[in-house]
Amino acid sequence: MLAPIALYPDALLAQMLMAASYPLEVVEAARWSQANPALKGDAALAAVKDESWDVSVKSLTAFPQVLAMMNSKLDWTQKIGDAMIAQQSDVAASVQRLRAQAVTAGNLKTTPQQTVTTQPAPASSTGAPADTTGAIVIEPANPDTIYVPSYNPSWAYGTWPYPAYPPTYFPPPPGYGYGAPLMGGFMFGFGFAAGAALFGGWRWGGGWGGGWRWGGWGRWGGNSYTTVNINRVTRITNNYNRDHDRDGHWEHDPAHRHGVPYRDHASREKYGQHRPDAAQRQAFRGKIDSDPHGGENRGGENRGGENRGGENRGGENRGGENRGGENRGGENRGYENRGHAFSGVDRGRQVNHEAARGHSYSGRSFHGGGARGGGFHGGGHGGRR
Repeated sequence: MLAPIALYPDALLAQMLMAASYPLEVVEAARWSQANPALKGDAALAAVKDESWDVSVKSLTAFPQVLAMMNSKLDWTQKIGDAMIAQQSDVAASVQRLRAQAVTAGNLKTTPQQTVTTQPAPASSTGAPADTTGAIVIEPANPDTIYVPSYNPSWAYGTWPYPAYPPTYFPPPPGYGYGAPLMGGFMFGFGFAAGAALFGGWRWGGGWGGGWRWGGWGRWGGNSYTTVNINRVTRITNNYNRDHDRDGHWEHDPAHRHGVPYRDHASREKYGQHRPDAAQRQAFRGKIDSDPHGGENRGGENRGGENRGGENRGGENRGGENRGGENRGGENRGYENRGHAFSGVDRGRQVNHEAARGHSYSGRSFHGGGARGGGFHGGGHGGRR
């Protein structure tokens, strides 16, 4: 599930995962980006400073290709957002396992666009095994110019241990300087002058070791979490409550969820949300008024793509979230029974449908500002922004 983005710079990865917990606002921001193709990087941030979206969503307007991907793959977006809400430390553990696999394969290295370093190994006094290594950190080579990587996970992570369930691959969108998709190697599109957009990070706890299936980052990484640089946040938005993210530790804000159902019972209880009743469910079963193709799942990764044997065929859409889905063959094997946030929900299509119809779970309007089908095909030209 995290294979397509685990090798992104730490701050950008953290902010994508935060934003994924607010899928309807991702739709709005992607449509704004499509309607304003000339605005990217810091210029886009300035333009959306007074929007009502969560700051994580606002920050992604600096990187329109990221919003394009998240908006066109809403099922996937909501799944990673739900995992982030319910199992943040498990998300961190999965990222570190994937990065370690890429390093072992010889494919994750420092480039002119980003630097790759390893934190010191945890002290033996922590009880970690002797071969436990520190966290792998990815940062922009130039903090003022941010490059969004593109790579094929089947190449990046070497031999995938579960060939029947290959990792998801999202080819780079056209128009951002990537060129034609490659089977191997990293691709970097245009660099964006967007240093002000990065406010997130990670407090990596624990260590990884012992092989792909060993629970090192599951056991020793249990105190990992995403962080927020509050001083940077206030440069991006005029609508930020400094008391929300206590001690710089990111907290999900249900006010920006707009009624989208939470995946698991614990999250529903925590944020005071009840299961939608029959009338609410019916509101999300209508035919799309403006997109006869059904949004992200027609022509996307789940139709004839790499996942015809993957997470959405035999997975959560066939009688339960843990029956043959991505957690049986993907990077999160071993976590499918730990709260179930990593297992699929397939509500992204509902979110996309309702946004296309101009509604939301809470009556939020989505008319205007771009394409009405949820798919985003925005452009973008030129070099450094």
